[in-house]
Amino acid sequence: MSKVLDKPGGEQISTLSDSEIASEEVVQELLEKYDKESQVRKFKPKSKTGLLVSAIAISFSLFHLWVAGIGTLEAIKLRSIHLTFVMVLIFLLYPARKKGMRGKPGIFDWIMIALSIVAGLYMVFANEQLALRGGLPINRDYIMGALGILVVFEAGRRCLGKELPILGVLFLLYAYFGEYIPGSFGHSGFSLKRIIYQMYLGSEGIFGVALGVSATFIFLFILFGAFLGETGMAKLINDSSMALAGTSPGGPAKVAVFASGIMGTISGSAVANVATTGAFTIPLMKSIGYRPHFAAAVEAVASTGGQFMPPIMGAAAFIMAEFLNIPYKDIMVAALIPAFLYYLAVFTMVHLEALKTGLKGVPREQLPVMKLVLKERGHLIIPLAAIIYLLVKGVTPTYAAFYGILVAIGASFLRKSTRMSWRGFLMALEMGAKGSISVAIATAVVGVIVGVSSLTSLGITLGDNMLAFAHGNLFPTLLLTMITAIILGMGMPTTAVYIVGATIASPALLKLGVAPLAAHLFVFYFGNISNVTPPVALAAFTGAGIASANPSKVGWAAARLAAAGFLIPYIWIYSPALIAQGSIGHILGSLVTATVGVIALACAVQGYMLNTTNLFQRVFLIIAAFGLIKPGLLTDTVGISVLVIVFLWQRIQRKSVKTEGVNVT
Repeated sequence: MSKVLDKPGGEQISTLSDSEIASEEVVQELLEKYDKESQVRKFKPKSKTGLLVSAIAISFSLFHLWVAGIGTLEAIKLRSIHLTFVMVLIFLLYPARKKGMRGKPGIFDWIMIALSIVAGLYMVFANEQLALRGGLPINRDYIMGALGILVVFEAGRRCLGKELPILGVLFLLYAYFGEYIPGSFGHSGFSLKRIIYQMYLGSEGIFGVALGVSATFIFLFILFGAFLGETGMAKLINDSSMALAGTSPGGPAKVAVFASGIMGTISGSAVANVATTGAFTIPLMKSIGYRPHFAAAVEAVASTGGQFMPPIMGAAAFIMAEFLNIPYKDIMVAALIPAFLYYLAVFTMVHLEALKTGLKGVPREQLPVMKLVLKERGHLIIPLAAIIYLLVKGVTPTYAAFYGILVAIGASFLRKSTRMSWRGFLMALEMGAKGSISVAIATAVVGVIVGVSSLTSLGITLGDNMLAFAHGNLFPTLLLTMITAIILGMGMPTTAVYIVGATIASPALLKLGVAPLAAHLFVFYFGNISNVTPPVALAAFTGAGIASANPSKVGWAAARLAAAGFLIPYIWIYSPALIAQGSIGHILGSLVTATVGVIALACAVQGYMLNTTNLFQRVFLIIAAFGLIKPGLLTDTVGISVLVIVFLWQRIQRKSVKTEGVNVT
């Protein structure tokens, strides 16, 4: 299964054989199939266009490092330049049609690049003139605004797919034809000039808060992740996870939970994380006996959870902090307990699956030695620790990411094996810029949706209608919000899902008295969970491709493994202690009971505790789980009592089975 390699000093480490690791061709094919962001042109090495793309991407990253470190720039100018870089790179990298992935940019692409530069940079120079006119636009402003909206939509279509731009167009039509819409959704309608002003010339459309967060916090954290990747952080995570959990029952699945969770919080994309990390972990899980569909599901669920695990939590968390006008560290603290419970449930389920099917771990001699791993790469933890320290201290995310990048570069020089070369430095700059493209254009397109919602008060109208449909009851409103977020997540990036969901769905929850942070986290979680929710579970389908398993079967297995992720958001709405709201005693008490409850839930889902459970025991375990996860003295008492009954029941059964075995002998 694994090859054992000698290290200096006689110690050994192991690696999977080449035949066991999914090939780069398979990974790339899956990314192109399930991840729209990966459907880019393939340039020949050192081709003129390829070198141009690299030069622009590197310049893009250097520009943002300059702004973060020493430069000062007005918000509208920063956002305009940021969007211009993004659109130019999109039209160079993403063809108008998928079959153009092997060719060079054509005449139409170069025209779009020129229009991107004109429309994108227009606000850099025209903003001051607009201010001198008291905000009164002229015809040229409207023409450039209309051009800018069209170019942004086309860039979004190429990079993200047609779903989000179509939604943006529908919102624009709603703003224009409002007087013809009957019922509560109707409004007086707005002229084309008013709509263009709101979307392009104002601060609530394309150049709004979402793009602003992309241009400041998000870009730098993606760049930070690129520098970590270039130093070899992925190898540190994989090897240390193997050393920690590899020998335990079903060890490789636990490795996937650890490694994919940590990598997921850095990478920002569940699908991409499954394709890259899963190329190693899924074959490893299969090699010790895990069923292919289960192995793929574990990887998908673990990678998805990285999107809401502190400290980085993907791009949407930074936008959430800006929307709620609270420090980012408050988002981190609030997300900590739910993330812990989510991964505890997944970890417990893979452990129970191993016990139920009699799976063993990997022999110790075939695993990396933790001492060697830490000696070679342990210093790479320093940049991540620095980021966490700075964020907790209240430093702005911009400065935290900037100094984190500097620390990552410096830390790489502590060992020769991780020392970053000039080529590696430039590669990190290039990959960071390319990695930011999809998030940036998503925030620009979603800016149109936010702008229309603000102009027409659509969020308030939708909230009122949701409340009317749910008869003012909280649970049905939560259910509608969950369904909305999951459906949006089936065709859009998670950042866009959160922004749209927060704009059109969270107002209803706020009217029912739900705390703003709890409401926004609710939308955020279910937008991410859509990655493992059938019928369109892209992260699960990507894992299925690597595991050579049935995609539908993987999707449903992933949904079962993510059971805690479907339950916990409802609990924190009713009891915010799970998102660290309340006294320390209340929070710790809720954490303890919820931890036991999540383990009970894992036993119920897997149908195994001390031994295989029957139907009645599974029902009792579900009752115990709900009682314990929901804070409260009465529910906790019921939950722990039922759990003790099932435990004793299982223990008696186990003894009887052993006794029967002895008698037979």
